[in-house]
Amino acid sequence: MAIALRGLDNCAASARVSIRRTQRMEAEGEHLMDIAVILPNWLGDVAMSTPALRSMREHFGTDARIVGIMRPYLHEVLGGTDWLDEQWFFHPKAKKPELPRATLISRMRQRQFDLAVLFPNSFSSAWTAWRGGARERVGYVRYGRGPLLTKRIIPQRHGAWPWSRLVEEPMVDHYNRLAEAVGCPTPSRKLELHTTEEDDRGADMVWNNLGLRDDGRVITLNSSGAYGGAKLWPVEHFATLAGRLVECLDHDVLVMCGPKERQIARDVVKQSKSSRVFSMADQPLGIGVAKACMARSRLMVSTDSGPRHVAAALCKPLVTVFGPMLPIWSENPTQRAANLHLDINCIGCHKRVCPLGHHRCMRDLSVDRVYQAVVGLLEEEESVAA
Repeated sequence: MAIALRGLDNCAASARVSIRRTQRMEAEGEHLMDIAVILPNWLGDVAMSTPALRSMREHFGTDARIVGIMRPYLHEVLGGTDWLDEQWFFHPKAKKPELPRATLISRMRQRQFDLAVLFPNSFSSAWTAWRGGARERVGYVRYGRGPLLTKRIIPQRHGAWPWSRLVEEPMVDHYNRLAEAVGCPTPSRKLELHTTEEDDRGADMVWNNLGLRDDGRVITLNSSGAYGGAKLWPVEHFATLAGRLVECLDHDVLVMCGPKERQIARDVVKQSKSSRVFSMADQPLGIGVAKACMARSRLMVSTDSGPRHVAAALCKPLVTVFGPMLPIWSENPTQRAANLHLDINCIGCHKRVCPLGHHRCMRDLSVDRVYQAVVGLLEEEESVAA
């Protein structure tokens, strides 16, 4: 809770700076362009939206006021960046200090936004921007919300309506087209996140508490899967891999986790039977601290979940194990990555729980294959450094 309150204090300070700048420009008779950006609801998607956010800030300049509207748990993700002037925390079932929808709409109407850019494809996000009085509303035509938009992006589809389906594409390209629709030059596809001094102090504490080595030879493992159990690689696989990374590659291993994955992280440590495998289960679990821990690691092995996109945005090499989702959604040529999946009939089913009950897409993805991918990325890194 203390971490969340500090983040909200930082947001308030940013808002005060924006207000002072607004007052100065209004006193000089200039009109600031007010832009609302309704951000994605998931950690990984926010990371994948960073090229579009960066592009909008570069295009509209520092005299535009850009307000990011986001879920409260994401408030630390963009810490250390300067693309947003303010962050408004919204949740449909909100309690203070977050905004419920009715309050958000009222606040938007008071602000009189010139432009709202909608990263989510939901009907509710378009309805909120329309009810909030944004003059221009830009987003994809999905879920019957086209009439609520003033700038409509038609997603690419296979086949003819009503049997057509969406063309699968990297989400970074999907988000970048929103930036292009509001006049930005084609953005770079490079994800970007940073840490704050507070984040780095938190990582210092984790390193000291756990006794992690400080020579850079630390590999992080991310065993989480908020989407559902189908994305989880077995605990015993992670544990075997962790022990091998310690014994064969002379690295410490730090198992990352969120509040709901604490026990999984503890189980990985226990089953690894290694004194050099540690977990975040009993450490501060804020996103800012997690970012800083990833930033000082050498490489991450991850399920297909949010933290892997954060690590990519921090320029960390990645080995990702895929199952119900295919790599196409997160492909990015700017990343140093090994995307691993099996060639079986049911791969890419998009189900939260294996509908066939065998979970082969993850269980049959071997530790040996993942380990060799780690070795390959480390060798590639060393050759580039040489």
